[in-house]
Order: sequence, then structure tokens, then C-alpha cells
Amino acid sequence: MIKLENISKIYPLGSESQVSAVVDANLEVAQGEFLVITGRSGSGKTTLLNLVAGLTKPTSGRVWFDGVDLWRLPDSQQSLLRNQKIGCIFQFPSLLPSLTTLENVTLPMVFSMNHAKLEPRSRAIELLEMLGMRDKLAAYSRQLSAGQQQRVVIARALLNQPEVLLADEPTSDLDEQTEIEIMDLFKKVHHDTGVTIILVTHASQLVSYGTRSIKMAGGKIVSE
Repeated sequence: MIKLENISKIYPLGSESQVSAVVDANLEVAQGEFLVITGRSGSGKTTLLNLVAGLTKPTSGRVWFDGVDLWRLPDSQQSLLRNQKIGCIFQFPSLLPSLTTLENVTLPMVFSMNHAKLEPRSRAIELLEMLGMRDKLAAYSRQLSAGQQQRVVIARALLNQPEVLLADEPTSDLDEQTEIEIMDLFKKVHHDTGVTIILVTHASQLVSYGTRSIKMAGGKIVSE
């Protein structure tokens, strides 16, 4: 489903200096995998995830998504692909405080072309119920715990029935027990929906939740 060919991402810092965030990486992710990417802070794992998502353009190399060369698509087609096929979960929940739980989850449908395919409200309620949030539909983010907010974000990322779910350090701001609960939810989502998951974490103990793992260091994939 996803293939990175000799991908590098270099950020210039000045006329004579630069940072090599990702260096000559090659990676293939099959449909239905749950890939966990580990590594220390600054190892390049978040940049690699952003390259997969099409949020960061590689300095060199090619990104293939479901047989399509991502960076040969026009901007509008890239945006459409991300909206319809990719769900993103970032390190911090980024919920809109003026919206209820249900409104936050249905928000992606404002930008979606899938209105005929899905009924957003019923789909959102179904997802929130699956994630144990059925009694929080009318709650605002300030009324939710950190773990509950992350559940809302997971539901929002799944609303459009994406083929790939990308999660960047989704448990880094959580206590140990809540981290276990959220990772159990990822495992349940993977089992129940078959969605491909790529999860980035600095916590090596979370590797066991995936079907496969890789480790990054210095911008390179160093082990699998």
C-alpha cells in the first residue's frame, strides 16, 4: 500500500549548514499492517510519517501510495487523497474548544467529497460508542480528560473510513494507565476495521501492539 524509495529530507539552516532529518530511507507497508516506528527524539520518525502523509515534500526519492506517485499529483488531488484515504492523529488532540465532541468528530465531513457515501452524524455516534464515548456526545473538550480527548481524535480520524491511519506520538502526553487504554483501542480498531496503521512513538514497550516494528536513528532506518 505504501512504498518509500530512497527518501531523504534535508532542511537547510543557512548558507553552509543543513539538517538531514531522513536519509535514504526505503520502506514498504502492506495493506492491513500495524507498523510501529520507534526511535529517540530527533531520529527522524515524525518526518518519515509526514512524508508518508504527503505533508512534507521529500528532498529526493519517491513516495508511492496505493500505486500512485504522491508528489506527481497536483495539489488538489493530493488534498483529496489525504481527505479520503488517510486519517491523521497528532501528538496533541487539537480539538476545537467551541465544538462538542460530536461536532469535533463530524468536522472532516465539511471538507469531504464523501457525503453520499457516509451519513456523518450516525457514523460519528457509532465510532464514539465503539471507543467508549457514547455518553460524552454533548461534552466540550474542557470537560474531557486527556485520554477522552484522544479517543475523540481517533474517532475523528476514522470518520471518513480511511485506508491508512497515521499516529504521531499519540500517548506521549498520557499517564501509564491511559496509555495502555489508548493503545488497546488502536489494537481494537486495527482488529475490527482492518485499517493500515503506522504509529510513531519513543516508547519501545509499545512495539508489542503492532504486527511489525522498525527503529530509526540519525534519520535512518537502523533495524526491523
